[in-house]
Amino acid sequence: MRLATLDDGTRDGRLVVVSPDGRHCASAPVVTLQQALEDWAVAGPALAAIDRFPDALDPAQVLAPLPRAWQWLDGSAFQSHGDLMDAVLGITKPKTDVPLMYQGMSDTFLAPLADARFPSEDLGIDFEGEFGVIVDAVPMGTTAADAMAHIKLIVQINDWSLRTLAGPEMKTGFGWVGAKPACGMAPFAVTPDELGDHWTDGRVGLDLLVDWNGDRFGAANGAAMGFGFHELVAHAARTRDLVAGTVIGSGTVSNANFREIGSSCIAERRGIEVLDLGEPKTAFMSFGDTVRMEAVDGAERAPFGILEQRVVKA
Repeated sequence: MRLATLDDGTRDGRLVVVSPDGRHCASAPVVTLQQALEDWAVAGPALAAIDRFPDALDPAQVLAPLPRAWQWLDGSAFQSHGDLMDAVLGITKPKTDVPLMYQGMSDTFLAPLADARFPSEDLGIDFEGEFGVIVDAVPMGTTAADAMAHIKLIVQINDWSLRTLAGPEMKTGFGWVGAKPACGMAPFAVTPDELGDHWTDGRVGLDLLVDWNGDRFGAANGAAMGFGFHELVAHAARTRDLVAGTVIGSGTVSNANFREIGSSCIAERRGIEVLDLGEPKTAFMSFGDTVRMEAVDGAERAPFGILEQRVVKA
């Protein structure tokens, strides 16, 4: 099942069920995705039962599946990305068996075709291609094994980052605020069964194709997560209840052979250049640049649809 949210002039939009071809839709029995998540035991089967899609789906009217969420927690679950960035920055982290995670801005998720507004090119504008999950209510102390059942939907995310601000904010010990503006989301949130064999052990085994200004920048596969999403959910719920509608991200999708397949963010490309050439050669984004992201399976099917965003001056 694939779900989308249409712009109806309200802050949370109107939920629709999307046809298998991604071109048509049907009105949902509940108004918003947040409402569905809060009563998924009833809403989920009712949504899944819809099999007629009488309305054309206009991509320009599609918002993020959750235009705003109660909570956005982003992990860093790809070891190759973390190891590379640590090497570039000269950081030696203590050994740990728990995931890295921070709490980011959740009151806005940008529509898949929305412009991304920033005050200055000097902030080091960067895209980050990720996968994410949306859960129903998760009780504090839920184990990783039990967390899998709480993952109701999977999404594709562009986690915008402002690299000039990231380093100084990290050094304060308080974490990111200015460096992490609103993320974008691809148009469709999908149930795990929609991915078939590409959803395994809490991981999305799809290639995330990233194009910058029309040129292929990366094609990393999501199966390489060091921690599965069920483990990220359990980590987040260790000391708190997670409200229905909490979004949890994978961090930048990255594979160990990044020199061959490319990267899902500019910072990783620059890190490779530092190691190989002694200095970064690739600049960050400029106003007018576009990034396109599409996760595809072996049959070139894109379950989440296409996210394409342009950088503009605020």
